[in-house]
Amino acid sequence: MEQPIAVTRQSFDDWMVPVYAPADFILVRGEGSQVWDQQGKSYIDFAGGIAVNALGHAHPVVTAALVEQAGKLWHLGNGYTNEPVLRLAKQLIDATFSDKVFFCNSGAEANEAALKLARKRALDKGNGSKNQIVAFNNAFHGRTLFTVSAGGQPKYSKDFAPLPGGITHTPFNDLAAAAEAINDNTCAVIVEPIQGEGGVLPADPAFLQGLRELCDRHDAVLIFDEVQTGMGRTGDLYAYMQYGVVPDVLTTAKALGCGFPIGAMLTTDDLAKTLGVGTHGTTYGGNPLATAVAGAVFSIINTPEVLDGVKQRHQWFLDGLNKINQQYPIFSEIRGGGLLIGCQLTKDYAGKAKQITQLANEEGVIALIAGPDVVRFTPSLIIPEQDVKEGLARFARAVARICS
Repeated sequence: MEQPIAVTRQSFDDWMVPVYAPADFILVRGEGSQVWDQQGKSYIDFAGGIAVNALGHAHPVVTAALVEQAGKLWHLGNGYTNEPVLRLAKQLIDATFSDKVFFCNSGAEANEAALKLARKRALDKGNGSKNQIVAFNNAFHGRTLFTVSAGGQPKYSKDFAPLPGGITHTPFNDLAAAAEAINDNTCAVIVEPIQGEGGVLPADPAFLQGLRELCDRHDAVLIFDEVQTGMGRTGDLYAYMQYGVVPDVLTTAKALGCGFPIGAMLTTDDLAKTLGVGTHGTTYGGNPLATAVAGAVFSIINTPEVLDGVKQRHQWFLDGLNKINQQYPIFSEIRGGGLLIGCQLTKDYAGKAKQITQLANEEGVIALIAGPDVVRFTPSLIIPEQDVKEGLARFARAVARICS
């Protein structure tokens, strides 16, 4: 057998399109909430693959589902259906407001489908001018040209003009500004219940309730982007359940596959009729391998044990982070919900979030940023208490170094 190609971190710079700047080590193995690099150094994983690895690494039930399905049927194409995709659709429908599901490969694709649905719905009703989309500053909805335009972060879209038109951005949590922007020509409003990439900023309940009322008044589709907040991340299966506001369309991905690429758009019978045969599609979406894995993931996460455990783990993190902050007052606010936690840096440490996570790597813990001023944690939903304590102890050492 041919020997595998030897790779180092330098190989990335030599061979990969430079759209990422990964850490200076390569991870090769994971188990639970721990990972190891090529040199055998261990890290506590507080990043979870950016809110993806909701059940940690190499979960035995999920691994077994993958192996079992891999021995049966991987891919068909959507001229044929399969059993795992239908079972997963029923799981999602039974647990949410939805009646119909469209499967794809990512959160960006799910949001793309949702926005296309909203525009087509208005056109089908004979209103060609009802094509305006309202989104929010600092939002993140994906990297396709349409979704990066809907995202309210020009740093991700400015280099790719001309951008799709008809998209207006207003300040997040400012209902008055949204009310000025939403009118009878608005076909959709897209919002994250908690802005993830934008700084881990929770929506005010009154803001989401107001958006629901405005969409009802102007016959616009309310889209909740729950790519990051979904699948138990906030302590409920989906964050809309905490807010008591039901969207017309919900997008989900990330933790749905716990690392296996899959996304979904959930909606109602009435709206689903908008996308008839041939109007939208994807080659890989809903293939048996992805949906078998996601079905196993869903059966574990959608349980009181896991969802209640998220709330408990939230408190573990809050207590530990507050203790660190008492000793090293580096955070002005610790916010978020469940295991989507953002730590806002004080003015004295503004712009140093990346430096803090790099020091954390050196101490053996993996964390994220949400912009230059926010350190973000999105660990496994079932991370053991001992790993939380050890990871925070390592993180405290990184904070001590930045404060010295």
